[in-house]
Amino acid sequence: MSVLDDFRLDGRASIVTGASRGLGKAMSEALAEAGSHIVLAARSEEALNTIADGIQTLGVRALAVPTHVEKEEELDRLVEQTVGEFGRIDVLVNNAGTTARHPAIDFPIEEWDRVLAVNLRSVFLLCQKVARVMMRQGGGKIINVASLLSEVGVGLIPPYAASKGGIRQLTKSLAVEWAEHNICVNAIGPGYFRTALTEGLYQDRERYEQIIDRLAIKRWGRPEDLKGAVVYLASKASDYVTGQVLYVDGGYLAG
Repeated sequence: MSVLDDFRLDGRASIVTGASRGLGKAMSEALAEAGSHIVLAARSEEALNTIADGIQTLGVRALAVPTHVEKEEELDRLVEQTVGEFGRIDVLVNNAGTTARHPAIDFPIEEWDRVLAVNLRSVFLLCQKVARVMMRQGGGKIINVASLLSEVGVGLIPPYAASKGGIRQLTKSLAVEWAEHNICVNAIGPGYFRTALTEGLYQDRERYEQIIDRLAIKRWGRPEDLKGAVVYLASKASDYVTGQVLYVDGGYLAG
């Protein structure tokens, strides 16, 4: 048996939120390429259906479940449909996220509440609901999406920074509590990736150059750069890894 066999996910069932584009789409494709069936969750049904069609060409099943993660009843439906379709949940990737940009002194509280509801509250709720399934079946893998801002400070996005710091600590807390149930809880911390969420920053030439100057690998990340990390944390290869944040950041934090 080869060590590469430990990275296979054949026959497993994985949920990925925020799966309609960018990082979520790439991670969904990676898990499918490793053999997992995929449940795609995001707001856009049309985009999800297109991605599901592409994933099914890899020889696995893909289920599109339009979901607003800030609505608890829709998280319940997501879990119920996944169990109904596949009978189990082996992997959860909490990738859905949003942000808002204002000076902290004037930050609208309704925007603060919205970002925290999507980025942190929904992650805890979905972890909780999926963990109940994983406990019954004997274990599973939960992968949250953190950020460089789990470690460093950046101005003008206080709720995003707070939510990603919260993801780091939530991951550690759940890892300690659920290890006895054979549930590994880890996080991926992407660095600067070019996505719809960061396009404005990417187009700001001054900030772009400042970021490039700090990166050891002199380019922004591409969604496919996360594929290896998500498959590793979802697979048997990481069975002795829990409570960790794996930063995929081009060496930003090393500088």
